[in-house]
Amino acid sequence: MSDFFWPFTSLAIAASFTPGPNNIMIAASGANFGYLRSVPHMLGVTFGFPVMLVALAFGLGEVFHNWPVIHDVLRYLGGAFLLYMAWRIAVSGRAQVKQRSEPLTFLQASAFQWINPKGVLFAISVIATFTADAANFQQRIMAMALITWFTAFASINTWCIFGIGIRQVLRSDMHLRIFNITMALLLAGSVVYLFLL
Repeated sequence: MSDFFWPFTSLAIAASFTPGPNNIMIAASGANFGYLRSVPHMLGVTFGFPVMLVALAFGLGEVFHNWPVIHDVLRYLGGAFLLYMAWRIAVSGRAQVKQRSEPLTFLQASAFQWINPKGVLFAISVIATFTADAANFQQRIMAMALITWFTAFASINTWCIFGIGIRQVLRSDMHLRIFNITMALLLAGSVVYLFLL
């Protein structure tokens, strides 16, 4: 197991902390709604990704292999959803009681993992890479799920705190608008990048 643990953990840390759809959306949520209101969103990502990883490993990966069109459909749905989220971030303003603008819920963030192109591609890639010829397949998948839970928890909290820190700098509505548009452009850019892979 030691021949797998450190390489996979290093890869999971790198994938979790680098900018991607989840991190950009949670930074924007932290900046616009604060930490406590972003907790359901963070928990949805933290639990949603490991659940997806396990489900893919124990069956859905075979479905994607037999019917690649399902994977393609999910990929395009994910891209469309990310562009919609980029638009929502770009037009959002400072959260106020009278506004209906809300952060993602636990279920929305969990469900998003299934259409997040970066997450799905990462899960399929690491399952194929780190479980090939593994005699202890089930134990290895559960270890991967636990490692990704820890790395997701650490990175999502870090990005939310980053967003909150930025919020302290963004005293004026104009600065917040510039930040939101920048985050939206980064999110839209990540969609373009993922589709060019």
